[in-house]
Amino acid sequence: MVPSVSAHQDHGQASLRGPYPAAKQYAPTPVPDRLCLSWSSDPATTMDVCYRTDAGVTQTLCEWAIGRDLVGNASTGGIQDAARTQGINEPFVTNAGPCRMHTVRLQGLTPKTRYAYRVGDGVNWSPWNHFSTASDSAEPFEFLYFGDAQNAVRSLWARVRREAHNDAPRAAFALHAGDLINNANADGEWGEWHEAAGWLNATIPTVATPGNHEYALAIGRRKLSKHWRPSFSLPTNGPEGLEETCYWFDYQGTRIVSLNTNERLKEQAAWLDNTLTELPPARWTIVTFHHPVYSAAKDRDNPEVRALLKPLFDKHRIDMALQGHDHAYARSGLGGPEAAATVGTHNVAQGVRGQNGRTVYVVSVSGPKMYPLTETWDASRVASGTQLYQTIRIERDQLRYRAYEASGELYDAFTLQKSSPGEVLLKEEIPATPERRRNL
Repeated sequence: MVPSVSAHQDHGQASLRGPYPAAKQYAPTPVPDRLCLSWSSDPATTMDVCYRTDAGVTQTLCEWAIGRDLVGNASTGGIQDAARTQGINEPFVTNAGPCRMHTVRLQGLTPKTRYAYRVGDGVNWSPWNHFSTASDSAEPFEFLYFGDAQNAVRSLWARVRREAHNDAPRAAFALHAGDLINNANADGEWGEWHEAAGWLNATIPTVATPGNHEYALAIGRRKLSKHWRPSFSLPTNGPEGLEETCYWFDYQGTRIVSLNTNERLKEQAAWLDNTLTELPPARWTIVTFHHPVYSAAKDRDNPEVRALLKPLFDKHRIDMALQGHDHAYARSGLGGPEAAATVGTHNVAQGVRGQNGRTVYVVSVSGPKMYPLTETWDASRVASGTQLYQTIRIERDQLRYRAYEASGELYDAFTLQKSSPGEVLLKEEIPATPERRRNL
């Protein structure tokens, strides 16, 4: 009989070896890794792929084909009649050493179509993955929303990302409201973020807005992480100098807007007002940014953000604001807490709140770092000490919101219903799950 080793003894032996260095664990190779889909243009006809290799790979290729009825070659791993598109690359030096970052932009795709693709240099390839283009008209879809991941991403955030996939396996995209990592330019932390999501980033596009932890002090000023641009390929239709952090795009009748609340917010407020005035109205408009209009945690109020953005959200009838930063959870009714006592109706029996098309504010956290709750505003549902993820489904006149704990248990829910022009009803559907107000 082989002698057993207790868990305590095994842990002690392992600790003598020390942690495996991130620079080795996440070292680049000639084989593409950190694949991440995103859009810099129309989601119905384009798709961008970003990835990484070691510094010696100077060729950037993508092979792709419509995913139905493909004929694969068992010897080469290729696909018969696949198109080939050449991308761009740039040398990139991190705190862990040199590598090369690659971007391929696929254009002229057919709306509402599933494609297979792989990236590489012609010799070393990624696995084949699938993605789907959006419809070019308004159709139902679902997406995921994550507050701050930030800390212990590999060990404790990974389960959240993967559990979210179980609830929305056909999500159109995954939206991240900032602070994906803790240290802006730490390559090992970006490696953890990519590993935690794994192959999901290669098949479900990422929509990201930067948090304060995506900024680092450089030459006397805070500067966006040098990992941001080569890791994602996002729209450049925002103010000059804020491209790929402040932007908008339309997805199947819904408008998504990202604001960068880390800098030049007055300029972005003017841009938002002008942009939403000039664009044809969308059925639904959702804005994401990092620093909340109404904070969920104690001593973290953002009066400048509120003063600049809330009047614009009211003016343009923004439906939802998806935020992060506070490492707690809070969700308002329509119009935010200020409107609860002054505008609309509240039917306790039916759980319905009616108001003239104002905004639901959500602050959430998906990672393990937690702060105590604030008690300064009347939220419909709050939580502290709880990792959460959200699914949001839009079907023409209806928006269904669900917040889940990391274990997959439903924690919060409501439905927005649009009827006559300008009229929106919010139906509360909060489950019996006890409210999480943990002492921190």
